[in-house]
Amino acid sequence: MIAFSGVSKQYGRQILFVDASFQLNPTEKVGLVGPNGAGKTTLFRMITGEENPDEGDVSVPKKLSIGYFRQDIEEMSGRSVLDEAIAGSGRVGNLHHELEALQQALEDPARADEMDKVLERFGEVQEEYDHLGGYALEAKTREILHGLGFDDERVDGDVGALSGGWKMRVAMARVLLGEPDVLLMDEPTNHLDIESILWLESFLKSRSGALLMTSHDRDFMNRIVTKIAEIDGGEITSYSGNYDFYERERAIRETNREAAYARQQSMLAKEQRFIERFAAHAAKAAQVQSRVKALDKIEKIELPKKRKIVKFDFRTPPRSGDQVAELLGVTKTYGTRVVHDHLNMMIRRGERWCVMGKNGAGKSTLLKMVAGAIQPDEGEVKLGASLKMGYFSQQALDVLDSDLTIEEQLRKDFPLESIGALRSLAGAFQFSGDDTDKKIRALSGGEKTRLVMARMLLDPPNFLVLDEPTNHLDLATKEMLLESLSNFEGTMLFVSHDRAFLRGLSNRVLELGGESGTDAQPHLYPGSYIEYVQRTGHEAPGVHA
Repeated sequence: MIAFSGVSKQYGRQILFVDASFQLNPTEKVGLVGPNGAGKTTLFRMITGEENPDEGDVSVPKKLSIGYFRQDIEEMSGRSVLDEAIAGSGRVGNLHHELEALQQALEDPARADEMDKVLERFGEVQEEYDHLGGYALEAKTREILHGLGFDDERVDGDVGALSGGWKMRVAMARVLLGEPDVLLMDEPTNHLDIESILWLESFLKSRSGALLMTSHDRDFMNRIVTKIAEIDGGEITSYSGNYDFYERERAIRETNREAAYARQQSMLAKEQRFIERFAAHAAKAAQVQSRVKALDKIEKIELPKKRKIVKFDFRTPPRSGDQVAELLGVTKTYGTRVVHDHLNMMIRRGERWCVMGKNGAGKSTLLKMVAGAIQPDEGEVKLGASLKMGYFSQQALDVLDSDLTIEEQLRKDFPLESIGALRSLAGAFQFSGDDTDKKIRALSGGEKTRLVMARMLLDPPNFLVLDEPTNHLDLATKEMLLESLSNFEGTMLFVSHDRAFLRGLSNRVLELGGESGTDAQPHLYPGSYIEYVQRTGHEAPGVHA
């Protein structure tokens, strides 16, 4: 279907692909992996024709329809969310809007002299629209938008009033609605909550077309893909299996290659000793020359590239009192909407509460009240003795000084720490070498998240309040953070859409809204997320496993 053959590509001195080959077959679901900057987005852009290879061929059949969900979205305004989703959905979306325009023309007295022409075109468009299933389009669009977390009020509301994250969901709905032969998805879970991720999982698994995607969500990748394509060192290597299989197989291949390298090095050293020993012996001259020629022809095995993971020993936080936080009759409303209604909850030392709930159930609001960022309308949030709180939210990124470099920010925050300790901390969060000289204004959302988490954990609090700490983090950083936090000796209250995080960290679950949405009473489960899933039969409120 889509084939890369002997593709080479570079930008200036940065070499992305060297004689790389890859094939995406019909119905295949492939996960695209590789370090940051390896060329994943460039590969997508070569498939869509936005980029061309420097050498080699990218073969894409002309009649193949391609849908591409990307992280950068164009401006959206002037339409309802429903119309915006339909507008970008391909041919049937164009016909939908042409039909609407023709309907208005038929009702316009000023265009009475064009009526025959308009009627003729209306009939043509209507016939094609019906043939393509257009009359089911609105219902289908609503179904997809609901799956991505929109309620009816938002679906019919102004798309221009949405935040960037919600506009990303509209862009995704457009791509899914178009039902392309090949779906390209660049980090589709970045702006989704767990309920929407679970819906998208189900949707993508049921699709018959081909899928090529990147994702930093291990569970999402494992449940969907049956093949992994790894970009590393200019090459594309395929693995038949999901992400867990790829990791195991890659480790086996690395071990085998290291063993083959060691054997070859031993053989080369032995041959070199023979050559050096008998180079001056006339009787052995023919043998020496023969071996020199043989060595020149041998293809040298290179050691596999090791992903550098920097370990950092995070310090032990000071001990807090037994009662960390207590919510007494806490009520919070926004306009006529009651988000929390006389909520009572006790958080004790060593507990790790994950907060679950559908969109609008009040997860972030709860964390903000506990952190003191907002006040309840009624009731009280009482914090315990000897408490040192660390609060992370997407707004926490604003604490960074955009004019400073990463190293300057860390030195400003921790003037008494050695440069070695600060660089080791930066390395643990995937900032190595020249990365620490980057200006903060030039960092991506994920890089800023890593820096804020690094600052928080160098001088660790004993009560961590974390609102979606894994947003935009790559798998390597997530796993490092998960390992660090699993050894954290304090108390935690957190919201996350990453199931590895939920499984690895929680020992208590607060479910807001329950099965009936925001009107239902919250449920406090005295066990881990794993036990919660086993007990309730769902991975998120209202989404059944």
